[in-house]
Amino acid sequence: MLLLAFDTATPAVTAAVLDTGTGEVLASADQIDARRHGELLLPTIDAVLREAGVAKERVGGIAVGVGPGPYTGLRVGLATAAALGHALGIPVHGVCTLDGIARAARDTGAVSGPFVVATDARRKEVYWARYDADGVRVEGPAVDRPADIAEKVAGLPSVGAGALLYPETFPGAVQDGPAHQSAAALAAFAADAVAAGTSAELPSPSTPLYLRRPDAEVPKNYKTVLPA
Repeated sequence: MLLLAFDTATPAVTAAVLDTGTGEVLASADQIDARRHGELLLPTIDAVLREAGVAKERVGGIAVGVGPGPYTGLRVGLATAAALGHALGIPVHGVCTLDGIARAARDTGAVSGPFVVATDARRKEVYWARYDADGVRVEGPAVDRPADIAEKVAGLPSVGAGALLYPETFPGAVQDGPAHQSAAALAAFAADAVAAGTSAELPSPSTPLYLRRPDAEVPKNYKTVLPA
């Protein structure tokens, strides 16, 4: 089966095509631009399909990152996955974005034992999760101020842009580890879950992991300008 994967929960706009039968990544692309997810995602998906020589009708499934991540960027990926899945009549599998980064960290050899993944949540906070030596998530995902989780992550190597931003909390940050999401790793994680028959345990693509309220809210005490 050909699996199309993409994620917009981090500053990376990333997409990949994976042949689940061979485990080969046929094409992948990553662009770092936190403000242009909506402009870049569809062209990036089109580019990896063309590079892989795959018509979209041949794709058998979609894997999409469900966060945690900022509201606007995350919605771009989820809305695109829902639309493509519906149009093509194929299943859409949600994957925790931090799990994808954790998979990349292990696949590249950036970590070997227990470790932490932390991404930038803005507002001087991080999205984070803790993993065991097998790459299984044992705590999180959560959003916290770095100082509030210092004891929980003490002594553990860490990967992700959030870990690099706060070296006082993450002194074991792997400098050359994955900073953002990789759709290739996301696809591999989802493919393994499908092959193992545990895809039902993956997070629902219709339930994004925002972990906190959006920045934009309706004003509570605005003046009425319409006539009574």
